[in-house]
Amino acid sequence: MPLKIRLSRGGAKKRPYYRIVIADARSPRDGRFLEKVGTFNPLLPKDHPERFTLVEERVKHWLEAGAQPTDRVLRFLDAAGIKSRPTRQNPKKGEPGKKAQERIEARRQAEAEAAEAAAAPAEAAPAEEAAAE
Repeated sequence: MPLKIRLSRGGAKKRPYYRIVIADARSPRDGRFLEKVGTFNPLLPKDHPERFTLVEERVKHWLEAGAQPTDRVLRFLDAAGIKSRPTRQNPKKGEPGKKAQERIEARRQAEAEAAEAAAAPAEAAPAEEAAAE
């Protein structure tokens, strides 16, 4: 039976409250679970002590038994110092999309043309003065 340490949603509409549970990976998100090992209340401030609670010895027991945490729970476990989360490298995440890159390139070309147009009359003005004399 593949076990997961995951979040189970509770609370009212637009007022989420999560239980951190040990459940079979095949069971529904809010369905049957084996044990509740913590809670997560995203509505509380980040520095509030009750935003995230955890029964550490039970989590360690289930991790030794082979339970796999989900990515979100792994973040909590990393913050609690129970299990480390590997750093991720996604260099393309910070880049703008195709259309945004096209707009940036169009803006650069327009600025370059405007700079050339502004520089051209300034160079032509001394030549006209010399011709007038």
